[in-house]
Amino acid sequence: MKPISLTRFLIEEQHRGHINADLRLLIEVVARACKSISTAVGKGALGGVLGEAGTGNIQGEAQKKLDVLSNEILLEANEWGGHLAGLASEEMDHSHPIPNAYPKGNYLLLFDPLDGSSNIDVNISVGTIFSVLHCPDGITEPGDEHFLQPGTAQVCAGYTTYGPSTMLVLTIGRGTHAFTLDREQGSFMLTQRDLRIPEETKEFAVNMSNQRFWEAPMQAYVGDLLQGKEGPRGKDFNMRWVASMVADVHRILTRGGIFSYPLDAKCRDKGGKLRLMYEANPMSFLVEQAGGAASTGRQRMLEVQPSGLHQRVPVFLGSKREVEAAVRYHLEHDAGK
Repeated sequence: MKPISLTRFLIEEQHRGHINADLRLLIEVVARACKSISTAVGKGALGGVLGEAGTGNIQGEAQKKLDVLSNEILLEANEWGGHLAGLASEEMDHSHPIPNAYPKGNYLLLFDPLDGSSNIDVNISVGTIFSVLHCPDGITEPGDEHFLQPGTAQVCAGYTTYGPSTMLVLTIGRGTHAFTLDREQGSFMLTQRDLRIPEETKEFAVNMSNQRFWEAPMQAYVGDLLQGKEGPRGKDFNMRWVASMVADVHRILTRGGIFSYPLDAKCRDKGGKLRLMYEANPMSFLVEQAGGAASTGRQRMLEVQPSGLHQRVPVFLGSKREVEAAVRYHLEHDAGK
């Protein structure tokens, strides 16, 4: 069967009453911006976009030139479309209202313009993550506070991974679907409908160099994984770690596994390492829609009530049974068992 384009997929979903025209057009604008980022990433050193930008973001992290460029591409593409009331980026201190010169819509867009950008100079897959929320009724000039909605309120989420092929993985709350960029046509084509994450797994992804900083339940959990068949888990596990969340989650959506970025002594004061609004929530929505699970280790991720635009959280997501196992270690530890 010939694959269908993203445009056709979205129009068919609109005809079924699953999305409206504004959301369809918003997704297309984001996808078009991601194609521009893909082109910039693909040029690598030839495009003069590698290396540091000489600036820092709200988290105090050094920005890569491609971070800044990707942020500008997404901002510019989405400002004038008429589908948004406001947008927020991991790279900007505060949310960005749509300028009065442009028509406004009823959606809020949040994005991490270039996730894993520390890998860009070594030619490892990076990506863009995005999330769409409804703008609260009666709000025409949304502030940061209007973005602070739990993950369950998301109407759409997705990411683009810029690897050997450029892929867009998308959910509108009715399954998780994968599209591959046909570079000759310039179109994202549906290549996998209804991705499903196996419930059981023998693969885990975690930054083991942080082990000495972990909390006791995480130490116990990974310790048992490493004991393999001889340990309480009764099976041998493999470890994978790309250090690019998009690449690690894409592997899990493709073949299963668990991705963990737990609380540790280095990031405890900040609440965790990964951002709830730009990384954890959209990825958790995609994973749940593919039959997986996502948690902070102590609470379902999508039920966390955000307290700030750049709030950080611990993250466990992937194969359902394995996420449940990781959560069990945390809850039993907290209960003193």
